[in-house]
Amino acid sequence: MNEQKSARMLELIRQLNDASHAYYVLDNPYISDMQWDQMYDELRALENETGIVLEDSPSRHVGGGETLRGFEEHRHITRLWSLDKVQSLEALDAWILRTEKLAGKTNLQYYVEYKFDGLTINLTYEGGKLVQAATRGNGIIGEAILPQARTIHSLPKTIPYTGRIEVQGECIMRLSTLEKYNAAHPDDRLKNARNAAAGALRNLDPAVTAERHLDAFFYQIGTIDNPPYDSQPGMLRFLRENGFQVSPFLGKGTGREELEKCIREIESQRKSLDWLIDGVVIKVGDSQLREQMGYTEKFPRWAVAYKFEAEECVTTLENVTWELGRTGKLTPLAHVKPVDFYGVTVQKATLNNMGDILRKDIAIGCNVWIRRSNDVIPEIMGRAGEAVPGETPIEKPSACPACGGPLTERGAHIFCMNRTSCKPQAVARISHFASREAMDIDGLSEKTAAQLYDQAGIREPADLYSLTPMDFLMLDGFKEKKASKLSEALEKSKHCELDAFLFALGIPNVGRKTARDLADAFGSLDSLAAADAEALTSIPDIGEVVAGSIVEYFTFPENRRTIEKLINAGVHPKEAAGKAEGPFSGMSVVVTGTLPTLSRKEAEDLIRACGGNASGSVSKKTAFVVAGEAAGSKLSKAQSLGIEVIDELEFLRRAGK
Repeated sequence: MNEQKSARMLELIRQLNDASHAYYVLDNPYISDMQWDQMYDELRALENETGIVLEDSPSRHVGGGETLRGFEEHRHITRLWSLDKVQSLEALDAWILRTEKLAGKTNLQYYVEYKFDGLTINLTYEGGKLVQAATRGNGIIGEAILPQARTIHSLPKTIPYTGRIEVQGECIMRLSTLEKYNAAHPDDRLKNARNAAAGALRNLDPAVTAERHLDAFFYQIGTIDNPPYDSQPGMLRFLRENGFQVSPFLGKGTGREELEKCIREIESQRKSLDWLIDGVVIKVGDSQLREQMGYTEKFPRWAVAYKFEAEECVTTLENVTWELGRTGKLTPLAHVKPVDFYGVTVQKATLNNMGDILRKDIAIGCNVWIRRSNDVIPEIMGRAGEAVPGETPIEKPSACPACGGPLTERGAHIFCMNRTSCKPQAVARISHFASREAMDIDGLSEKTAAQLYDQAGIREPADLYSLTPMDFLMLDGFKEKKASKLSEALEKSKHCELDAFLFALGIPNVGRKTARDLADAFGSLDSLAAADAEALTSIPDIGEVVAGSIVEYFTFPENRRTIEKLINAGVHPKEAAGKAEGPFSGMSVVVTGTLPTLSRKEAEDLIRACGGNASGSVSKKTAFVVAGEAAGSKLSKAQSLGIEVIDELEFLRRAGK
């Protein structure tokens, strides 16, 4: 064997085994699944090329190996297997061909389930009673964790079936549970749901496990005499009848096209689920055929995991800059070593504030976990691994990076209070105020706002109303017609709708829709300014974070002065008439997908005109969902909650159109 290839194989084996030890044994991973998979795929390619598989290669083993000190070892009655994986439809095609060749037939019936991202748990029952629980370990021997498992309320302690049986599933922490835990433990926040579940289940103190409020889904029976089922649906039905929680999704298909449809359906649901999944599991359905097909040294030949694109990765934090917003708030922005997320190169990630930096224990030069969801900028989740030589602490800014002025701390955030001569925030505030969705001052762009700052001494929105056409003529690029038009647009904006005015103020976390909801609910600016958090959260779609932002905004004296100056300048937002009465009065309605004739805005305007609330998210309070073509996760969530789904034609009929 080529010495270079041999050395590379040894290095890959060392790195993979060290990473597996950190993941499975220490519950402290320092590389992502995607990075582990990339190294593993490189090792397998070298093994296939050379024909040599070294003794300690991870391709020979299942799981992470040894048990933790303090736990007793448990030998599984039936071996637990890992899963082979594919990450493209082409690779899935190849797996289907291999499976059909092995089975000696085509058009096999496959079943598709969620691939939960948690920790494998193996339960043993005898005489209908739970007598043992264990982690997967190396597939043959795991850790005995019966006291910890007993703290999981969704896990049945007794079952109707009285024979000896081993049941396998995935222990998870629901995302809603993680959110509640972190809110209650701000100084001991958990990085992610997977590690939180693994760390709790493998903690020697069951009280720690109980505090995490874990959950579990079950999908496989390893040991059973004379099974009363002969297929995957039959097995799941048997599990349900015995009190086990199983995956709420079970798709089926006989070929690549039908399987792809199931994969895409689950992919569209991913963001709306209350638990982490990192792919789907595809299984041959027939139990007898599974037995005939058997296993490799590591995997069942009758099942495969189709992995989704990674959402988490590890990279190096190279720098943190402080970005100035229109409210004067400074927000840290992380600059990371470029890392590839399946074709998308990520170089920046968000951090919330200095407290967030301290909680996550990160420093310049350290390795960090970043999470990317859809196309939004990734977020740093926390440190990955231990400290490395050369790290430097992230310093809190001592002066505004734009104007050099002093900074003020308010709660968790840092502000530049120089609202008159800090140009970037003043220009951003003025251009937002004038934007189309706000005061709709046609012709007042960000470029014009900057010109007005430099040449006319404009520092805040109220100053705009002192300008005359002659002032505009002094600006570069302005002639009489353009100056007159902008002056007319300014005058017209004095008589604005309340929701436009609220949006124009730039209240943090208040978008155009929320501004409309606030106007409908309170009717006047004074009523809103006097509202407390309880009154605000009683409005559909307004949660504690948004309510807190609104209450905080009206407590700051500089914001009250801004409003007072605008009113003194002649700006008089109209009091809202409140919600119209109609066929949707008191209803929360969601529009999703592309409708045949109505735009999303037209449909939502019609909902409001009929007295309803056009909500942006599906919840138990949703009356019905109007779904069009390419409806995604909102449709899936509505179906899972049993909420009525209608098309555009039925929607128009109910609206009386």
